Amino acid sequence: MRHSALIVLLTSATLCGGAFAQGFKFSNADNDDQAREAEQQARVQVLLSTPCKAKIKNQKIMVLIGESQDGMLQTNQSRYSSHFDALNARLQGLGLKTITQSQIKAQVAQAEIDAYFKNDPDKALSASKRLAAQYILRGLITSEAGYNTIVRVNQVSIRMQFTLTDASGRILSQANAENASYSGVDTTGMALTLVNEKADEVVAQLYSDYCRVATTK
Repeated sequence: MRHSALIVLLTSATLCGGAFAQGFKFSNADNDDQAREAEQQARVQVLLSTPCKAKIKNQKIMVLIGESQDGMLQTNQSRYSSHFDALNARLQGLGLKTITQSQIKAQVAQAEIDAYFKNDPDKALSASKRLAAQYILRGLITSEAGYNTIVRVNQVSIRMQFTLTDASGRILSQANAENASYSGVDTTGMALTLVNEKADEVVAQLYSDYCRVATTK
């Protein structure tokens, strides 16, 4: 009986010790996540504290989203409405003026939208003038698929590059966000997840550069 009782006692102590160690490990992970989040929020607040003149804020920004996959360019804006809304809401929340998707669809031809992503300055400038857009924010989604030999699954990497230019094409700011997924082929959906995860920091960087570099004429 004593021997059995001793085994039970030692087993209980081991389980409790394991649970304690596991709990301690999770606690450390939570603390690390909280520290990273706090650090990110601090960076965002510093960027958003950049002084921005009222005249700069009052100028129009056109947001465009495109996707490059296997060498093919997809720029049908209705496909990226959720991505557009996520960025637009944050820009407007900072007091910046943006052009709606319906206005873009009504006044800009598809070939002119393509021109922004193909670096065709003449067509792009024509569209900007028609909408009276002084600045353009382009978000380009790129994806790369491959096979991960370590975990033996298909892997898809997603990257978004944001470029803010004036109507003439002069680059004012660039910001990137990237992530990887080990399954799935919905690159548009993955890009939306990425936008929602990174948008605060990306928009803060773009906002800071915009307010520092943009000029009124």
